[in-house]
Amino acid sequence: MFHRNKVIMQALIQHEAVLPNLPSASGVEVVGNVAYVIGDDAPFLYQLNAATLAAGEPTRLFETAHFSTGRIPKELKLDLECMTALTTPTGETGLLALGSGATAAREQGFWVPLLKTGGVGNVYPVSLGGLYSTLRTLLPPGIVLNLEATAATATELLLFQRTVGLATGNLLFRLPLAATLNYLHHRAQQVPAVQKQLFELPVIDGKPAGFSGATWFDSRLFVTASVEDTQDAVLDGVVLGSFVGVLELAKPSEKVLPVRLAQLELPGGKPYRGKVESVAVRRKSGPRSYELLLVTDDDAGGSTAVTVALSL
Repeated sequence: MFHRNKVIMQALIQHEAVLPNLPSASGVEVVGNVAYVIGDDAPFLYQLNAATLAAGEPTRLFETAHFSTGRIPKELKLDLECMTALTTPTGETGLLALGSGATAAREQGFWVPLLKTGGVGNVYPVSLGGLYSTLRTLLPPGIVLNLEATAATATELLLFQRTVGLATGNLLFRLPLAATLNYLHHRAQQVPAVQKQLFELPVIDGKPAGFSGATWFDSRLFVTASVEDTQDAVLDGVVLGSFVGVLELAKPSEKVLPVRLAQLELPGGKPYRGKVESVAVRRKSGPRSYELLLVTDDDAGGSTAVTVALSL
């Protein structure tokens, strides 16, 4: 009997470029011809040409006296790990950047409107304490809130919990987009209802991966995950590798759902050992293929941009 071969997902690195003067890249989104990047210990929203990666003028998100060394100290940083581009129900397009919530200092976010004439508008701080308190009640016992990625569909805001070293805390929180934006902008007092889903991610050397990036493009949810040899939400560990793929948005259930991801490969087939922090899509290159733009963080302040050919 004839059996059709199962399609193998493949993620091949095409190019990697150092991003000078952009510390600890943690989030990236491509809007038009601009790649917007945040760093978890930097006070700026960086702007790059999405095709050439040439740096533009950064936008200051917040004032700080602790960036003189080029990195805000770990105990003081806002830890902006999550960023998504979205369009509000009123038609305003912008970027929502969120802190990880791993400490009290990391419950801050920002709304940055994107102007129709190009560029960014005034930056609006967003307090996340109330929302994050609700999310903590939905975590398994002993798990620390540590949001590392966000994405937005037309109707939902998706928040990804990363639990390093453990397989029991890789959660997706699903919130209604309009109601959540109303709450964050103080147009509503109640945190909207949250649905959650637990996912099973791949392992490297017995260490489970944790979510690190997400973006919504072409009606697909692209995600990244990386593996660190640590069990601490704040302290870094040795990076063992990273994955990328597409997560299917099914109806939330009590089951632990598997995720089909491809480990990032270098030319020649060797596994890539960098720590991927976020993903954006540059373009659709074929019926089931995409050109991705990833950003990485070496945990020492260095950042790179990685172009990847993903075949689903």
